[in-house]
Amino acid sequence: MAQDDPATLVSTEWLAAHLQDPDLRILDGSWYLPAMNRDARAEYEAGHIPGARFFDIDEISDHRSELPHMAPPPEKFISRMRAMGVGDGHRIVVYDGIGIFSAARVWWLFRLMGKTEVAVLDGGFAKWQAEGREVEDIAPVLRDRHITVQRQAHLVKDVTQVAAAAKLGDWQIVDARAPERFAGTAPEPRAGLRAGHIPNSLNLPFAELLTAEGTMKPPEQLRAAFESAGVDLDRPVITSCGSGVTAAVINLALERLGHPRHALYDGSWSEWGMYGDLKAGS
Repeated sequence: MAQDDPATLVSTEWLAAHLQDPDLRILDGSWYLPAMNRDARAEYEAGHIPGARFFDIDEISDHRSELPHMAPPPEKFISRMRAMGVGDGHRIVVYDGIGIFSAARVWWLFRLMGKTEVAVLDGGFAKWQAEGREVEDIAPVLRDRHITVQRQAHLVKDVTQVAAAAKLGDWQIVDARAPERFAGTAPEPRAGLRAGHIPNSLNLPFAELLTAEGTMKPPEQLRAAFESAGVDLDRPVITSCGSGVTAAVINLALERLGHPRHALYDGSWSEWGMYGDLKAGS
């Protein structure tokens, strides 16, 4: 079992012990690819961890962008969190319906907004249910809560910064997609995107950081996974994936290892794969 850390990862045992804490807020950050044929909100309404609020990754995003679920501007994040009753002084635990998948994206968004008392539930709702823990289908009563944010620009990279990193090699670019998508031998799930990967990037499928039970591997196994993928843990890292969701699993793992300098390419392959003037490795 992973060591509990309210700034990165907590166990189901930890959450069960703190479930009634008045300063705790639990968020269901489930999100699924279309091919998974799952409805995150419907699943939340059918049953969730007691007190959990639903964090809609697609809605709490920057709708000014044509790219999927880009990080929202701070004012929108503030508005949505206030309405959800999530504010200053709260400890936050995020989970998803798979194990560790989209919850890491929500964790990263809070960190981007300067909030560090936020953790992912190790093993997620699947582990919680498998252990026979309490579930409810009633939405909590929401009361506005004041929240202040301070965007941490160093935690996110745009396409220009990633292109520079690919050329200069000053940052390592680590892609969380499956090997077949990285190699360009499998089609992308989104229409209109080329196959392949960002030049000079490395491939570390996010599943390599997880156990068969959907929990995060212990630190020594995480280090081995990074080293096997060719990642130098003494150098800065930019993470990427299909649309900036599972890339955050790599950021979470790096944070667990105490890595001091990592950021996420928010546009990821949804942006890079769209433009023919951006080179693609294969």
